[in-house]
Amino acid sequence: MEHYKLIGPITQLITMADLPLQGTLVGKEAQTIKQAGILIKGSNIYEVGIYEALLPKGEKLNAENITLDTEYVCLPGFIDAHTHICFAGSRATDYAMRNAGKSYLEIAENGGGIWDTVTNTRKASFEELQYSIIKRANSLVRNGITTIEVKSGYGLSVTEELKMLRAIRNANQITEADLIATCLAAHMLPNDYKGTKASYLHEIATTLFPILQTENLTNRIDAFIEQSAFSATDIQPYFKQAKAMGFDITVHADQFSTSGSEVAITFNAISADHLEASTDYEIERLAASNVIAVALPGASIGLGCNFAPARKILDAGGALAIASDWNPGSAPMGDLLTQACILGTFEKLTNIEVLAGITFRAAAALNLKDRGQLLPGMLADFNLFPTDHYNEICYHQGKILPSQVWKKGELVYAEHS
Repeated sequence: MEHYKLIGPITQLITMADLPLQGTLVGKEAQTIKQAGILIKGSNIYEVGIYEALLPKGEKLNAENITLDTEYVCLPGFIDAHTHICFAGSRATDYAMRNAGKSYLEIAENGGGIWDTVTNTRKASFEELQYSIIKRANSLVRNGITTIEVKSGYGLSVTEELKMLRAIRNANQITEADLIATCLAAHMLPNDYKGTKASYLHEIATTLFPILQTENLTNRIDAFIEQSAFSATDIQPYFKQAKAMGFDITVHADQFSTSGSEVAITFNAISADHLEASTDYEIERLAASNVIAVALPGASIGLGCNFAPARKILDAGGALAIASDWNPGSAPMGDLLTQACILGTFEKLTNIEVLAGITFRAAAALNLKDRGQLLPGMLADFNLFPTDHYNEICYHQGKILPSQVWKKGELVYAEHS
């Protein structure tokens, strides 16, 4: 028999319903319920509404009544749709070199960059990787992030990529968050690989892809389209094989140069992530497609470069999600809410556009239809913030953190508990 819970009264509940997936939200009002309640059935939302009106329904269902005695704003659980939190080692030296004037490519050419993390990640044991993922994921849960995409890409061989993806799978069974794995074996050509880019990609596609399906490790394939990684031409056979096998495609696109977003459009990718180098042409092309644009302000902050043109993407009619890109090199902060609010300040995004970017639009970037909004049937993933209006959350740029985080109808974090 399903267990019911009724939580309330909540000062302000933002459902994120009745908002479009694509385009600007300027002038749009958030669907708000004051003095609200959430009625939960098992791991899903049964009903949201005014708390007093839900009380008799809760009594009929013999619901556990969880009474709140202070002001809270309730938002859907946040979704970080792009992270690299499966890694070992530090790139603090890279950060120091960047601030001393070295470029991302210069650091990579001198032995730093992605290959440095690959070396350390290969040295790490399976248990060490699993522990590191759990530790980082749990820190994100405390910040209200209930779904986390996690990429491989620091193994860069069949054996090492499998080690990473299996560690992500095991960590998902332990941490309170949902971890959505993505295979990024096409992160760069490994320095110790003796063949061509084409032969490396062929080896991954023919050897690794079938194992991913057999072990159900991921249904998502990513690639880095860039001068230091793979060209738009290089990646064509790789993505064709992935599509033929039924994988979803996502792309590291237009970070330093353009062409990646066009690849994303060609292969009907779920998302194109980064986009700091996108021009008006790429923006218009993306907006006319079904590809979700994912801005990664953490990389802009970490590298000291321009933000993705988020305002232009929205004004052109595109769908914009916002993710942290938490990784040891270009985006070490890993603080989604702070980064999203900073992006909002520089790109002049409304608070609702910022929050949409880390809730239902982020869910779309992961092709997830059961979260990101507080509606009947959706997962009961939500945050309770100790304030009386959602504007305060963006205003304080990540300094107001949730007092309670609920995941699938269970309280998974409570402040001071």
